[in-house]
Amino acid sequence: MKISLSPDEVAFRDELRQFYRTQIPAEIRDRVEHGRELSREDIVTTHKILNDNGLAVPNWPVEWGGKDWTPMQRHIWLDEMQLASVPEPLTFNATMVGPVIAHFGSQELKERFLPPTAALDIWWCQGFSEPDAGSDLASLRTTAVRDGDSYIVNGQKIWTTSAQYADWIFCLVRTDPNAPKKQAGISFLLFDVKSPGVTIRPIKLIDGGHEVNEVFFENVRVPADQLVGVENQGWTYAKFLLGNERTGITGVGSTKVKIAVAKEHARQVKSGSGTLLDDPVFAARIAELENELIALELTQLRVVSNSADGKPNPASSVLKLRGSELQQAATELLLDIAGPDAIPVGAEGIASPDWAQRSGGKYLNYRKTTIYGGSNEVQRTIIASTILGL
Repeated sequence: MKISLSPDEVAFRDELRQFYRTQIPAEIRDRVEHGRELSREDIVTTHKILNDNGLAVPNWPVEWGGKDWTPMQRHIWLDEMQLASVPEPLTFNATMVGPVIAHFGSQELKERFLPPTAALDIWWCQGFSEPDAGSDLASLRTTAVRDGDSYIVNGQKIWTTSAQYADWIFCLVRTDPNAPKKQAGISFLLFDVKSPGVTIRPIKLIDGGHEVNEVFFENVRVPADQLVGVENQGWTYAKFLLGNERTGITGVGSTKVKIAVAKEHARQVKSGSGTLLDDPVFAARIAELENELIALELTQLRVVSNSADGKPNPASSVLKLRGSELQQAATELLLDIAGPDAIPVGAEGIASPDWAQRSGGKYLNYRKTTIYGGSNEVQRTIIASTILGL
């Protein structure tokens, strides 16, 4: 099956392709392509370039910086960005809290937060998961008790990505502990991470990096006017946010780049009388992965074209499920190409290529993709109940 773009869509694609490859610093794109760590400054620099050119938050309402694009244009925008190895706009701002405020926030909250959120003048982090409420997010225990014009927040969040960089946090809190269902009684609060009583502690990951954190709240006073929407309706807003997140996790373009880089390295690895890429078993493995990626891409196109009024399609769970599995498969492919060179030996006089040394850590780090955004086990339950009606 082949999808053909219209002449207007081809022109749109080519314009974006040219912009991404000429206006985003090459050294930043090179770091993304080869899996090197980005600094906070790299992310801010790219996000601001995109925002200054109207390309950071096209999925938002037009009045707040969005674009009146077709679903295909939105797909091209993201796909070409990933294919050019451009860091995507900060997902906490562009894909998560921004759309929630735009759809459910008061006019005052929209005017206060949406412009700096689009411009990354506020760096947001996500206060959802807790030690006993990860995939079962509705079991969260962080509380917010109303006290006059404020809420008093107590509890803990975990796996909070980039909290060390963040200015503000959007947080799910329990405002009615006596609600008949655990999904009820949850509210969506916004507050400054520098508020008294907020403590952020780093979590060192298996790859040695500092990407996530624990966040503790001890009698944190949050102005009541920083509540999004209606009290006790936070679960509705969280599902809206997670639907957007799951669609963005698919990462077809990024996985294509990972496979291309893997093939590039495989051409340099000797195998028998040729290279690893000449090995028929290895070549078949790559072909199978590329075919599965094509199937996912076609599914993604169907999902985005069937989404209406900015509401995520329940089939976003399919994209999250398969997209995360293929991302892991691509990192495993690179790890296998690296072989023993992926293991940091530290022996003097023995040098392994940088890309090979990074492949081990990247492989381990990508075990998270089937967990965040709702674990793949949860996605299968959603698919069974919401899509298949089982």
